Amino acid sequence: MKKTLLAVAALCALTSGAAMAQQQDGKWQVRVRAVNVDLKSAGSNGLSVKDKTIPELDISYYFTPNFAAELILTYPQKHDVRLKGVGKIGTVKELPPTLLAQYHFTNFGAFKPYVGAGINYTRFSSVKLDVPGAKIKNNSWGGALQVGFDYALDKNWSINFDVKKVYMDTKETGLGLGKVKLDPLLVGVGVGYRF
Repeated sequence: MKKTLLAVAALCALTSGAAMAQQQDGKWQVRVRAVNVDLKSAGSNGLSVKDKTIPELDISYYFTPNFAAELILTYPQKHDVRLKGVGKIGTVKELPPTLLAQYHFTNFGAFKPYVGAGINYTRFSSVKLDVPGAKIKNNSWGGALQVGFDYALDKNWSINFDVKKVYMDTKETGLGLGKVKLDPLLVGVGVGYRF
């Protein structure tokens, strides 16, 4: 993570002169990110899902220079499911589209920070658990929070750093664990194109 932050800072410093002269004002923005998904279990119940790095695509529409909506997409991601004291007990796929309302700060030249809040829907599928009778609920609704920034490289292109907290849970049956909170922290870096 430290290396990623240093690389972003170095790129910002190298391009600051050219980027300051550029104004990005298109209504649409598309970003591609590499995102580390840090998934947490509910703690005492001992069920967890292994972290991984995934590709992410998001599409933003700017209603004004300050207010935008962002739809975050990926393809179904396969995760290992682990039980404390036992190890891996199976796999599950999850698809977590998220819709966020964002406020973009516009007073910082090429540096364009933003905050966002919205809703996440997660669909769990292809559940394969090695414990007879063990199942998990198929879907989850929850909130999502976001903070990040774009750094303009020219009129259209930017680099992006983004952190999201997504509130997600599911209900397990068969192991006696009940509700399982996953609540992943997603940290991403990528590039954006505004038009």
